[in-house]
Amino acid sequence: MIDIDINDYHYDLPSDRIAQYPAGKRDGSQLLIFKNDRISKDTFRKIDDYLPPGSLLVFNNTRVIRARILFQKATGANIEILCLEPLSPFDYTLSFSSKEPVEWKCIVGNLKKWKSGILTTLFKYNSNLYTLSAERLQSDGETCRIKFSWNSCGISFGEVIESAGHIPLPPYINREEKKEDIERYQTVYSSVKGSVAAPTAGLHFTDYVFKKIRERGINTVELTLHVGAGTFQPVKATDIYKHEMHCEHFSVDAKTIELILANYGKVIAVGTTSVRTLESLYWLGVKLIQNPSDTYKRLSLGQWEAYRMSKGVSVMESLGALLNCMNQLNVSYLQAGTSIMIVPGYEFRIIDGMITNFHQPRSTLLLLISAWTGNKWKDIYNFALNNKFRFLSYGDSSLLLK
Repeated sequence: MIDIDINDYHYDLPSDRIAQYPAGKRDGSQLLIFKNDRISKDTFRKIDDYLPPGSLLVFNNTRVIRARILFQKATGANIEILCLEPLSPFDYTLSFSSKEPVEWKCIVGNLKKWKSGILTTLFKYNSNLYTLSAERLQSDGETCRIKFSWNSCGISFGEVIESAGHIPLPPYINREEKKEDIERYQTVYSSVKGSVAAPTAGLHFTDYVFKKIRERGINTVELTLHVGAGTFQPVKATDIYKHEMHCEHFSVDAKTIELILANYGKVIAVGTTSVRTLESLYWLGVKLIQNPSDTYKRLSLGQWEAYRMSKGVSVMESLGALLNCMNQLNVSYLQAGTSIMIVPGYEFRIIDGMITNFHQPRSTLLLLISAWTGNKWKDIYNFALNNKFRFLSYGDSSLLLK
């Protein structure tokens, strides 16, 4: 680990370069290509021209939930609750399918106005009006444990949140949600509910792009990492080692791990969430090798653990250990958590390229990009700024190859 000053990862991002709306067509966005230390540009719908033959693209199939729920007290005070992750039931699927009260870890906006009492709001489902109630059970730093209940035993919490909630657009999109956001702030392949932010590199993919890449003999696989609100948090501490990453939960099936092993040396991650998941897989395998008593049920990777573990384990040994553990326990899915923070000096183990949007100054995601490209990130971002690329979630994309 090296000394890193977050001030070295700042650049001037004019507000008019932050995309407030998606491009007219998903695959009509601009694409920056960084290959062999050279930078060029094209449109995203031609990305197949630049992907190495035989590549394996790894997608995050998480789906954004309508995690913003708005309440108004009798005094007129507006309270906004952002659902982060389920606490009881702990499993996402069980929580969304529950027809009984559920408890979630949440961020509460205007919390100082909610001293006590139960908040209520009306929502419409199948043309009928129902009441959603929120009760604050306890506070833990910046988050609260909130109990949600509703006056119908025939409606699941997933149906409640789809009816009562709003799309959690990032704070730098300075507008109210529009009808088009319901579709455009999701990838076309999203399927597993749980994220409070979209894996935005995937927003550019269309059926046409998938058809073209498959015609080139490029394979695709999916994994799931539910993106948390921490993805928007800037690094406020000058010493980046004092920045705290929130744990995010992911799942990967055995077939995907086998395909990653079979295509090692040709793996391209679609989005930084896929990068962090793939790299975490390697280190979780190392943990299993070094601590055989661990089981997949307790597997999680701390923020800086990867930098303290042995680097002498091969990818084949590491992923093989994960597969062996899953086989012994007769499970087809690995479920784990990761808080890994990838910063300059990190040695990538799995990926050979990534597709990613352009990220905020002084952010953990920009540190990840710098870890991959070195100081070339400055040339890449200057090129994007000089060529009128659009930035952040609804912005343009880049293909960064090894």
